[in-house]
Amino acid sequence: MRKKLLLKIITALLSVCLLSACGLSNLTDLTLFIPAAADHRIDVPVSSQAEPVVPGNPATDPQTPGEQSVDTPTPFSFWISPEVPGGAWSITALPAGFVWAEGLIGDTVILGSQDRMPPGQVILGQGQVIYALVAPFFTVQDSVTAQDLQSLWQGTPQSSTEAIKRLLVFESDYNALLSILGDAPGGDVISPTITVLGEDGAGLYNQLSPSQWAIIPFDQLNPQMKVITIDGISPLRQDFDEQAYLLESTYSLYASPEIAQAIPEQALTDLSFGLVPTNRDSQRLTSLVMTGVTALVRATAYKMEMNGMTYPARDIGDWLRGADLTHISNEVSFYENCPYPDPISPSLMFCSSPAYISLLDDIDADIIELTGNHINDADYLYDVEAARMSLDIYTQHGMIYYGGGASLTEAKLPALIEHNGNKIAFIGCNAPGPDFAFATADSAGAAPCEDLVWLENEVARLSTEGYLPVVTFQYYEDYLDYAQTQMKRDFRKIAEAGAVIVNGSQAHRPKEMEFFNEAFIHYGLGNLFFDQMGITYNGIYYPQTRWEFIQRHVFYNGRHISVELLTAMLEDYARPRPMTEEERAFFLGSIFSIQNPLGTGE
Repeated sequence: MRKKLLLKIITALLSVCLLSACGLSNLTDLTLFIPAAADHRIDVPVSSQAEPVVPGNPATDPQTPGEQSVDTPTPFSFWISPEVPGGAWSITALPAGFVWAEGLIGDTVILGSQDRMPPGQVILGQGQVIYALVAPFFTVQDSVTAQDLQSLWQGTPQSSTEAIKRLLVFESDYNALLSILGDAPGGDVISPTITVLGEDGAGLYNQLSPSQWAIIPFDQLNPQMKVITIDGISPLRQDFDEQAYLLESTYSLYASPEIAQAIPEQALTDLSFGLVPTNRDSQRLTSLVMTGVTALVRATAYKMEMNGMTYPARDIGDWLRGADLTHISNEVSFYENCPYPDPISPSLMFCSSPAYISLLDDIDADIIELTGNHINDADYLYDVEAARMSLDIYTQHGMIYYGGGASLTEAKLPALIEHNGNKIAFIGCNAPGPDFAFATADSAGAAPCEDLVWLENEVARLSTEGYLPVVTFQYYEDYLDYAQTQMKRDFRKIAEAGAVIVNGSQAHRPKEMEFFNEAFIHYGLGNLFFDQMGITYNGIYYPQTRWEFIQRHVFYNGRHISVELLTAMLEDYARPRPMTEEERAFFLGSIFSIQNPLGTGE
């Protein structure tokens, strides 16, 4: 089409020349200017020898007097300061109208640290990167002070950082962290305690050790890293105060008022697409609290009758209410004619008053696990349908359930939740029974584990559909703190199928945990609300039934990124309280010491 247009124009000009009696020799040096785009021009030399059309340079090509051309606008220079974190800019190519500057020069659009922005500049966009201080997951220490971390960075460890000999950081974050934490004493660029890594962070958790921690961007967290609080502040928490947090870098896109005014609106919009507002968007974050055994019976139920329905949650309620999603494994069904609780009853057949649902309301329970082996005790004892009635109660109170149901088909269904863009699937089963606890084709109960094939297939399917499968087992009970061979085998099968979390909900004594196939496996959390202040089993007394794990998981942008272990101690047969620092250190130390580097746990 362009050739036809050129031919028509040349023919017309030849006609004009002929009419004005100009010779063909005068056409040899004639140059035509044909707009190719709004801001560009193409110079087309025409001669009797039919020379090819060659794009010219408007800035250097000579022009014939009287020619009119469209000037090419000068591009805007763009520069990223070395202090800007690597994750602040998301594209490699600049938008049209911008070129990379080789350094900080005049009339440049700059992406730089907001703290070092010159006065009088116009802010065109802002963003931030949140970092986390991380240690190996199996670390007892929970926190450091901001002052001690800064001293460690500069090569002089203090009391809360004295065990740390080295900090790992990514090269693209190093200059940003320098602006936060400062240079080493004496002006050294790299402190003896710092190791700068390349950009491939895969497997970073394998490089962590008790004496080698890391500072990494929040969005690169992995469950195998323990996030250490700084002055008690953690970016994992929903009440995170970014203004008071040490490891935060704020950056701005800015320019002089003259440049800012000259940038076309579309060009500025295109440039803004490359700016990452934050690597910790609370609208992409989901927190989940998971708990162990709840059985509102015997002494626990009696204390509730004496002290109020919400008495068991008095000291830990905020932990449970503070999550987006709260999981409770309630093993016992509600029955309207359940006898008044006997705190010293030797019976192991249970029911709970429907009034006790107010405790679950108080802690904002969202997800009820029904794999427990006492789900049909009331049905068996009183020939009623307490399990089915309990399902109605959960539904009326806005709680969803899984691992059990009104029929075998329903009991095997996963509970699917989408929150802040994170798709989480809960599914579970009961391994030991008893048989009357299992759901059937037309009766309520728990989902039987059977040979696990159905569970493996379902977990794999959910994973391929973009869900993060959370699987819980009501497994064979013992009072050991380590997992035996068969238990490890079955839990690991489910991890291999694609689960991100595999929990044992049966344990009255907390058990060990491990990472397998990138999944977090906890073989038993212990009790939550159950009256075991200690138990004698096979002639051995176990006071560890008072110890409790509560897990706090964080999902971000479709990934499981963190596991936090909360620890509690049961008081008064009903009321867990947060452990003291000494109790927690002893508890974590005893559980972590079980870990075998080969993963056998035996």
